[in-house]
Amino acid sequence: MKISNQYFKYLGWIATVTAFFMYVSYIPQIIDNLHGIKTNPTQPLAAAINCFLWVCYGMLKENKDWPISIANAPGVIFGFLAFITAL
Repeated sequence: MKISNQYFKYLGWIATVTAFFMYVSYIPQIIDNLHGIKTNPTQPLAAAINCFLWVCYGMLKENKDWPISIANAPGVIFGFLAFITAL
């Protein structure tokens, strides 16, 4: 069974939206950190580094992979903020 490229395009954008919400979910952790309820900084740092690498991968390809780059960009920002505020 061959799956059309159109379905992969939709799947990519659906995954982009869900990844965006996953990384935006760091906001409550950042707020807790800023209010003195510190969390472990290891996971957000690992997420920020991983997301940075995926953004680079998507943007440096000859045919840019926008869903990958867009999905991971918030992870770089919010993962790094969660890491910094947890210190």
